[in-house]
Amino acid sequence: MGIAVITGASSGMGMEFAKQICLNNPKGEIFDELWLIARRRDRLEELARSLPVPCRVFSLDLTKEESLDEFRKALEEAKPEVSLLLNASGYGKFFSTMDTSPEDVNGMIDLNCKALVRITQLTVPYMARGSHIVELDSLSAFQPVPYLNVYAASKAFVLSFTRALGAELRHTGIHVMAVCPGWVKTEFFDRAEPGGRTEITYFNKLFTAEYIVKTAIRDMYREKKDVCVPDFSIKAQVLLTKLLPHRLVMKIWLKQQGKK
Repeated sequence: MGIAVITGASSGMGMEFAKQICLNNPKGEIFDELWLIARRRDRLEELARSLPVPCRVFSLDLTKEESLDEFRKALEEAKPEVSLLLNASGYGKFFSTMDTSPEDVNGMIDLNCKALVRITQLTVPYMARGSHIVELDSLSAFQPVPYLNVYAASKAFVLSFTRALGAELRHTGIHVMAVCPGWVKTEFFDRAEPGGRTEITYFNKLFTAEYIVKTAIRDMYREKKDVCVPDFSIKAQVLLTKLLPHRLVMKIWLKQQGKK
């Protein structure tokens, strides 16, 4: 059946995707192998041991050119048939733009945007008709988000990139979809709120990774679906961001967070 390439597989949504495409695939699709990519090798190896499919582990920092080059060489040597690419690597910070360190500003842009594009570019030549590309995005892609500014802007980039890529690849039969959930309770929060320091304190609803991934995998097999927005409540928020001026949307957000 080919292989599945999953970035950000050591935790959160990436790990949950790896589990569900093996253990809870609605189409019964069986992969010959999973390529699991993240920085933490020990977590990847632990995940690999728990899955019923052979796994190849890549301990890579996708913000580094040498890591991208290692992935490129692995593709060239193996010449795999990639049935699924899932880009789930990424992180955010719950701080104002001016209080976000230059390292984190560059890190979010490099990982959330640049690495996602590069991994996609490298992988597409090994994909055939009927394959799937899933780019993990966010509800924040649809609106400006103060105190989550750089992260939200990076996700707006991902949404635009994914939609346009889908149009470019339509003739190839490769299906491309962005997944745009709301708040998901994963290790994302540990990195976004280091030491409990945060500018964001109100979260209207927290979803589990299991629920979001189950919905995303279901929508992945719908050929005309280019954006997956899990849950009716999140769909309603997306609709409001389209109907209301963004200035008003930001005002509502700031009031929810107790900001002037």
